[in-house]
Amino acid sequence: MTGRWTENFPLARIGVPGDVLVAVASCALATGLRFLLDDQLPPGFPFLTYFPVVILAAFVFGLRAGILTALGCGLAAWYWFVPPSGSFQLEHNARIAMGFYGFITATEIALVHWMQRANRLLVAEREANARLAQTRELLFRELQHRVSNNLQMVAALLTVQRRQLSDESARSALDEAARRLQTVGRISRQLYDPSGSGQKLETFLRDLARDVIDSSGGVSIAHEVSGHTDASIAPEAAIPLALVVAESIANAIEHGFDEGQDDRRLWIRLQPLAAERLAVEIEDNGRGLPAGFSLGASDSLGLKIATMLAGQLGGSFTLGPGSARGALARLELPLQPA
Repeated sequence: MTGRWTENFPLARIGVPGDVLVAVASCALATGLRFLLDDQLPPGFPFLTYFPVVILAAFVFGLRAGILTALGCGLAAWYWFVPPSGSFQLEHNARIAMGFYGFITATEIALVHWMQRANRLLVAEREANARLAQTRELLFRELQHRVSNNLQMVAALLTVQRRQLSDESARSALDEAARRLQTVGRISRQLYDPSGSGQKLETFLRDLARDVIDSSGGVSIAHEVSGHTDASIAPEAAIPLALVVAESIANAIEHGFDEGQDDRRLWIRLQPLAAERLAVEIEDNGRGLPAGFSLGASDSLGLKIATMLAGQLGGSFTLGPGSARGALARLELPLQPA
């Protein structure tokens, strides 16, 4: 705050007549105060009350007012308080005193002027940086918008291509690819912040879960996101994490629930672990995993992608039975991505 209020000086540009009035008033004030203190001061302080008003005039009204005030105060001090008083005689001691006064006031005015000039340059630079930051944010958001639209377009092209295939496995593969592209396209606008800072993980997962469920074809599924951590997700880890969680939610919606099940629910939990690690759990209340299920032996492309992405994050992905019924997908990852 101290640096900011000084940027407002000089407070007023009042022109030559105004600066002359400031100089006259300042000299009169300083001279009156010097006469009041004359009986209380020992000899040798002719400029005591003049130095402050010179600084104030330069600081408040600018360079010209400071110079005029210094000249006027110098003449007043020379005439009344520099021996021999009552005259403008320039004896040896008077030369030394006036030289000292000139050096001090010139230094004061120069320092004030340089400081104010530096402040003006700083304000201009700050305003330019603010404009650049605003432009960067607008360009960044436009880029994110275009990336999202392009991904959605690719997903739409895959959907169109699917209609021309008769092989069911190929149609299913294109469906899965289109769904994943649509997921990334929908959430890409929220994945990054223009400042480069991370997002709160709980908020990120809540938005992601709502988006994936809303895109599942109108199926009514209650879901809850809970956690006891204020951990953030770094930008470089956002897409892999989003894909793993989205794949787990989509897998639960597509394969986890019985046909016609009314009470479909999903629980997404954040659990802090030791050694700067975190667990993200996605549990459903569906029919559970098939007997003898093994994640390593599964031929599901989505589960293989989730396992691979978890490894890229420096973590691990598992899929097993839930606490009551249903399945529990668990992603463990370090708070700082690998």
